[in-house]
Amino acid sequence: MNPSQMSPSSAALAERAYRVMTPNYRPAPLAFARGEGPWLWTVDGQRYLDFAAGIAVCALGHGHAELAEAIGEQARALLHVSNLWMTEPGVALHERLVALSFADRVYFGNSGAEANEAALKIARRYMRLVRGEDRFEFIATTHSFHGRTWAAISATGQPKYHKGFDPLVPGFHHVPYGDLAAVEAKISDKTCAIFVEPLQGEGGIIVPPAGYLAGLRALCDQHGLLLIFDEVQTGVGRTGRWFAYEHEGVAPDIMTLAKGLGGGVPIGAMLCTEEVSKGFEPGAHASTFGGNPLASRAALTVLQVIERDDLCARAETLGARLRAGLAALGREIDGCLEARGLGLLCGLQVDTTKIDRAAVKDAAQARGLLVTLAGEDVIRFSPPLIIGEAHVDQALAILRESLLAVKKEAA
Repeated sequence: MNPSQMSPSSAALAERAYRVMTPNYRPAPLAFARGEGPWLWTVDGQRYLDFAAGIAVCALGHGHAELAEAIGEQARALLHVSNLWMTEPGVALHERLVALSFADRVYFGNSGAEANEAALKIARRYMRLVRGEDRFEFIATTHSFHGRTWAAISATGQPKYHKGFDPLVPGFHHVPYGDLAAVEAKISDKTCAIFVEPLQGEGGIIVPPAGYLAGLRALCDQHGLLLIFDEVQTGVGRTGRWFAYEHEGVAPDIMTLAKGLGGGVPIGAMLCTEEVSKGFEPGAHASTFGGNPLASRAALTVLQVIERDDLCARAETLGARLRAGLAALGREIDGCLEARGLGLLCGLQVDTTKIDRAAVKDAAQARGLLVTLAGEDVIRFSPPLIIGEAHVDQALAILRESLLAVKKEAA
């Protein structure tokens, strides 16, 4: 179709989309055309304050001039050569992530699920081929989310993601999140690694109890296991540190990143120690597009801006302001239970018998605020790291209006 013949209305685009998309997505009848900072505009010209950020992806917001310039410059120079050869952006991104983290080695894919697949594969392969031990089982946690590939959903501790995909990949055991005793009880001579999120995102913005991550590290050291942290949602400044594991000063053996790393350009990364990297030799694992120069240049720019503009500190400060506001709503409005989170990954838990959180999300959208849902009873806030105090206060004001409106309609 000629672009000049396309209707600019969100409703018309939704009608076209629903006719041709597979039904695994249920997008709202809202079509966005452009963005700037924490703001989005629809094809109809309506403006929205974005506290979803593409599900914690758009760390620098929308239309960031420096990121756009870097992407355009790289696109004009070189898009892809594959991992049969090297490029300066790819090598530089490897070096930067090693410098920022515990890791010695980095592998690039295109998504969080791919990064987690690489983590699971290298862990099993390291145990069997390097250490010569028949250890292949993983201990993961309930309410976790690790992606949509077969191994990733097998690691995910939410049965709703398993439905219809049985039999799952064998070797995954799930224990309650935050329960060290349950982890220890599940360890056997077949256990390869413990695989957890240092803060559960999709599970409901669940912050682990103090000492949990350190306790997992101790159990791994005691039993000769690998510790894998899924930081797909929590990494790259989102929680007020470069990586969420820094809040407890505990280093894993393997870590996965994606979402915010590319600022909107798809990229995933699996980071590991020198020792664990022995699990991969040439040909053991690969990705055609992983770490291509465009994605690498974008990620390098994101990391540069976060560091230069001190966005980790901004996330910590404004996240505290957001959670304080959410806690205040909890004291004011019956049915609002708990403000949760770290940095700018926050949640408001609600009593679903008193508050319809989906209705609150829709009411907020109708008033110009975009938020998402997590877990069974949480409204999630993951705005760009570049927001200011006024944006936080505006979001809280819209949320308050929306909560009160939904409760009034339900009364």
